[in-house]
Amino acid sequence: MSFKLKFWGVRGSIACPGPRHMIYGGNTSCVELALGGRRVILDAGTGIRNLGTWFTRKGFTEATILLSHTHWDHINGFPFFGPAFEAGNHFHIMAGHLTHGMKIETVLAGQMTHPFFPVPIEVMHARLTFEDFSAGETLDLHPGVRVRTACLNHPDRATAYRIEHAGKAVCYVTDTEHAPGKPDETILALIEGADLVIYDSTYCDAEFPEKAGWGHSTWQEGIRLARAAGVRKLAIFHHDPDHDDEVMARIEAQARASWAGAFVAREDMRLVIG
Repeated sequence: MSFKLKFWGVRGSIACPGPRHMIYGGNTSCVELALGGRRVILDAGTGIRNLGTWFTRKGFTEATILLSHTHWDHINGFPFFGPAFEAGNHFHIMAGHLTHGMKIETVLAGQMTHPFFPVPIEVMHARLTFEDFSAGETLDLHPGVRVRTACLNHPDRATAYRIEHAGKAVCYVTDTEHAPGKPDETILALIEGADLVIYDSTYCDAEFPEKAGWGHSTWQEGIRLARAAGVRKLAIFHHDPDHDDEVMARIEAQARASWAGAFVAREDMRLVIG
């Protein structure tokens, strides 16, 4: 009945490896949940490559992949997810943001075509199953694993997830843009009483006016929502690539001073939800 979590990628927009991003990490969005004997992967940014190497080493052969949306920083690690190339493995890939008859299988296959990528998705010999749903639905992934979903305010849409297991709840809320001074009631309803909320904290409030319309939020808004919804912990996530380790350290200090339940997600950080 254990509920564990690991951050494999915490950046937004574009991967930013380099000496100024060593402490907090440079890979884009990917979070792994261990729910008893089940694995759920949130997003397939560049962090999923290292996750795949670890999966192979540990002998894990299946997982559900829940995609928030299909902007590049959330899917461009998928073609490098090693276990998907191994026959006998099984990955069930789900998305709730696509409209007008567009399918997640088509989108993921599309990025693996010429002239974008030299290897087609058919070379992935694992059994890949795809499922589209509408954000707002509740999903029963496995016995004892229920997932509530909600639509987010983001260009091309995005889906938030609330994963419930063993009496605990973790919410994954990225990418979304808030309206200043007006809490998002959809998010508040989804995250109410959660043990952990992973929130799109790309910007600070001072930066936000210049980024209006870009589809992202701030760590201060994350704290406001978490406190209003009675959340236990907030993970500041989806860091701007221009926020290097020095900037992120300042944000972490300011966030902790603002609310003791807030912390900055770092690549390779592990948590036990309890």
